[in-house]
Amino acid sequence: MDQLSAISEELAEIDGRIADNFRSLANGFQKLDKIKDSSRQSRQLEDLTDKMRDSKRLIKEFDKEVKALEANFDRETTKMLNDKKQSMIKELNSYVALKKQYASNIENKKIELFEGANEGFAEENVLLASSMTNQQLMDNGNRMMDETDQAIERGKKVVQETITVGTETAAALKAQTEQMSRIVNELDSIHFSIKRASQLVKEIGRQVATDKCIMGLLFLIVAGVVAIIIVKLVHPNNKDIRDIPGLAPPAMNRRLLWSQSHS
Repeated sequence: MDQLSAISEELAEIDGRIADNFRSLANGFQKLDKIKDSSRQSRQLEDLTDKMRDSKRLIKEFDKEVKALEANFDRETTKMLNDKKQSMIKELNSYVALKKQYASNIENKKIELFEGANEGFAEENVLLASSMTNQQLMDNGNRMMDETDQAIERGKKVVQETITVGTETAAALKAQTEQMSRIVNELDSIHFSIKRASQLVKEIGRQVATDKCIMGLLFLIVAGVVAIIIVKLVHPNNKDIRDIPGLAPPAMNRRLLWSQSHS
């Protein structure tokens, strides 16, 4: 690593990244032996395959960088870099071979598991069929067809019930929507009625206030007239108080005037 750093920082960085990938691959394949579940093994193998792809890309970058700087190297340096590249390729190929081996083992396990289950089921069916007469085979076949028909009918019933429930739900939603629409319209009407009633109350209040003012003025006028009449009756000779138009003078004055004219 230090030797590569003296030659090129870029080559040293690529070499370090490749070394990290190789360490991850080595640890990954060690863990793969401890995993018993085939599905988990497949996922682990996929992760290791991604690491190998990245390592292959980095080796290509390493080779490209070596070729770009080859004119500046002497023969020994060029040989050392080429040997380094070949060592990387050899180590990567070893991991590729391991990957193929594990992939083959995982695939074989899956095939054995699948075929084992099928074979057991097939053997069981063969044994059952060989122990039956033709009539039993026909009866068994008819029974299986009847069960299939019943299953189909149950499926149809479930579908029909689902359609019915969906229809009823849609109708209920429609009715609720219409009801909500009516409630909104009624609320609008109530709001308008309340607003109109409020305006009427304000108008009535203004009319009542006006009527009170008029009644107050009339009361003052009547009180004034009554007061003048009372004062006039009590002091008929008081010239400071004018006679009220339309009101006759006191009867005493009329008699006095009549007496003077005769005398």
